Amino acid sequence: MRMKSIPTPIVALAFLAACLAPGLPGHAGEAGASGTKAVHDGSSIGVVDFGVACDENVQADFDHALGLMHHMMYAEARRAFEEIAETDPGCAMAHWGIATTRFQPLWPTRPGAADRQRGRVEIAKARELAETERERLLIEATAAFFEEPEPAGFWERLDRWSEGMDAAYEAFPDDPDIASIYALSRITLAQTAEDRAPLHDEAEKILRAAFERHPDHPGAIHYMIHATDADGRANNALDIVEAYAPIAPEVPHALHMPSHIYVRLGDWPEVIEWNRRSADSALDYPVNGTVSHHYIHAMDYLLYAYLQQGEDDRALAVLEETASQGDHQASFISAFHAAAMPARYAVERRQWDEAVHLEPRTPDHLPWDQALWAEGLSWYARGLGGVHTGDMELAREAEEKLKELRDSAEDAGERRFATYIEVDRKILSGWIAHHGGDYTEAIELMRAAAELESTVEKHPVTPGALLPPNEALGDLLMELDRPGEALEAYQDSDGIWPGRYRTLLGAARAASVSGEIETAEGFYGQLLEIAEGSQLEVCPCCTPAVGQFAENPEDFKRPGLAEARNYVGR
Repeated sequence: MRMKSIPTPIVALAFLAACLAPGLPGHAGEAGASGTKAVHDGSSIGVVDFGVACDENVQADFDHALGLMHHMMYAEARRAFEEIAETDPGCAMAHWGIATTRFQPLWPTRPGAADRQRGRVEIAKARELAETERERLLIEATAAFFEEPEPAGFWERLDRWSEGMDAAYEAFPDDPDIASIYALSRITLAQTAEDRAPLHDEAEKILRAAFERHPDHPGAIHYMIHATDADGRANNALDIVEAYAPIAPEVPHALHMPSHIYVRLGDWPEVIEWNRRSADSALDYPVNGTVSHHYIHAMDYLLYAYLQQGEDDRALAVLEETASQGDHQASFISAFHAAAMPARYAVERRQWDEAVHLEPRTPDHLPWDQALWAEGLSWYARGLGGVHTGDMELAREAEEKLKELRDSAEDAGERRFATYIEVDRKILSGWIAHHGGDYTEAIELMRAAAELESTVEKHPVTPGALLPPNEALGDLLMELDRPGEALEAYQDSDGIWPGRYRTLLGAARAASVSGEIETAEGFYGQLLEIAEGSQLEVCPCCTPAVGQFAENPEDFKRPGLAEARNYVGR
């Protein structure tokens, strides 16, 4: 390690990494949930009325467990199904629930061999006990995921589960639980489909109809948000988004989900409000004595929103609070956010001296071998830091690590993760080419990164990119004194990732240098609107000359805010 004097915020980042070690080995979210809330403690999860063919004493508990599964509170739902099976061993659908919660279609968690074996055992019990055709079809869909001989990988198993849900939905299209899970299978297929639109269209249509018939059903609402968490769809279900929290005011993931739409719209106050509530609620749902990954998931979204508002002090407080909670659930989700949060804090603020000190695969007890994309975020941030501090040895090392991680993800059948890593690799390689004076190659790499990004949707685990390719392209073109092209790149970025602080600031500067005064005022005005909550003291002497943006971060809270206020005369 090239250790220099460590900037003060790095102390907090190191503290975060040290405190994110899991309490128990393995994937806690996949292997059990001791320490979670009771089966049915009276808290609201919406209205589920499955009419399960089990002892009447467990029917309400089953509805509650199924509701938790619809909320993607998988660890908690599994524990609830297990308690039902203990009370009524003859309840086929309790065994179905224990098996079904062992794979999570939209989450980047992959059940290991032990979980797959447990799933086969439970689904065999469910098959023996099934009493109705509706239950049998759901059981057979889950059985298709677990059956032997096993297919090559996770995505093949999901394809087989999706085929099983086809049969269930064809037989019972008006059943809200089957319709919701079937729609979820369509969204799942869209993750790897070349033409995603028809699958999202079908899911939206089905879930809209289910919501209109059952406005309190958690699956209809939750999966509708995922169906519209896609480019150009965020406005399609704002009415449904607003209906989610009231039906499940204590469920962490329900409180988090509206932010999937608001982050797509750049509505940072809403993202902050929902994720603050979600994180607070998640602390009531420990998993195996550790903090549920729903907590750190919400905190990363919260951090991202504060950074877009230029509220760096509050962003640092989020990092420190996350570190103070102790051990976090061992899962891909925890690993992703453990890597992403400190990387975001450095990259969004363009604090490259901090970025070079980030430690990949920290803490070492998280499942990094199953979190290649997460590890790549650390290397990406370190590589960007290396380029911008002149440490080209580190930058090239990071570039090679990203190539290795990309290839490993491809070999593991995780093409989507490989694409995310490759987008970041191309951006870093573009900056390396720029440093070497090959400006044509640098621009080509950045444009290629933007084109590659367009082939995949944002993954639901992340609120947004560390450094989007079109934003990086705009920064590069500004370096090359091509502000007109830079403005186009920033505008393209804003169309995909709206309301980002750095994108708006870059667009304003590019427009100003290009002589497009009204456009510059518009972007500076937008920047001030999203950052109006920051505690900036205007520096009256900081108005930059056109094209000159020398900044002293000690003079004001975030570089660019005083500049924006002076430009628009506020």
